[in-house]
Parts: sequence; structure tokens; C-alpha cells
Amino acid sequence: MKNALVLHGTNDSSEGNWFPWLQVELERIGWKVWVPDLPQADAPNMQRYQNFIFSSDWKFDNESVIVGHSSGAVAILGLLQALPEGTVIDTAVFVGAFKNDLGWDSLKELFSKPFDFAKIRASAKRFVFLHSDNDPFCPLEGATSLSKELGGELIVVPGASHFSLGTGGDAYQKLPIILDILHEPH
Repeated sequence: MKNALVLHGTNDSSEGNWFPWLQVELERIGWKVWVPDLPQADAPNMQRYQNFIFSSDWKFDNESVIVGHSSGAVAILGLLQALPEGTVIDTAVFVGAFKNDLGWDSLKELFSKPFDFAKIRASAKRFVFLHSDNDPFCPLEGATSLSKELGGELIVVPGASHFSLGTGGDAYQKLPIILDILHEPH
């Protein structure tokens, strides 16, 4: 069964931005969807997030998709790196990703352990990076670098800011391009 784990960003929740809309849209077409409230999301921590997700009954398989926004996108890297050997998900979608702590103390614990990009590459069939050309928080260069490192596809959306209600207003109660990405044959 197609399934999607959707990870919100820093200082956000499962009810923020386009996450409730995406859950409804995917469940409507028969997907199993989990949009958890990540613990202590004001200071993302890779190990805490992994412990939380891996201690749940959520299972990753070849029909799994992980969609992450901002620090939730970075959390995907750690999850893929920590998957059991031989577990390969279908697609990882990174929305507004970044490759370092951006100089923010609150993001340092996402990068406390170096990423093993070979292991990450082996843990998903497809990597898609969705980024804006004017993100006020996450430079496009970070998503460009990560997409090259993982052999992923980079989609740059002009003027989309940070794909969030806080930076783009009510337009980001939905993000239809995610459905387009998930329905593309690959």
C-alpha cells in the first residue's frame, strides 16, 4: 500500500502550512499517511526525531514516500541513513531543504553526525528537491548541492519563498506540485 510520512519544519506542527491538505489528498486516493507532531520542533534534533519515528508502528517499504519541509526535509536525510540495511523507499521529497545549520543554534543538532550520502542514496529510488529562487531562510545553493550529492531532481519554483503560510500567505494551505511529483512515473 502506498504510504507517506510527512515531516514539518522548525516551530511548526502537523496542522501547519499545506500538511493537512496533503494528508487529505493522499488519503482520498487510498494512501496511508502519517503527519506526526515532531517532538520539541523548536530545536530539531536528528536523534530525537529518529527515536520518535522508529519507535512508532510506522513501517518503511518500497511503496513509502517521505515528504519533508525545511528542517523536516533535513530530517529525511537522517531517517534514510538510519533505515535498516536493504530497506529502500520509493521517493523522498525535500521542500525548502538546507545543507548546514544556516548559522542558527537551534538547527545545530540536525547536523551533529555527518551524513553518509552513499547510504542515503541507497535507501531511496528517487530524490526530488523543491526549492524557491527567493527562499528567505534556506539558500538555493543548499538544495542544489544536496540534489547533486544524491543524484536527485531539483525543481526551482520562482517566487515561492519558503513554501509556507508565514512567508507566502494563504496560498500555502495547499501545495499541488507535491501531488504532481508523487504521480510522476519514475
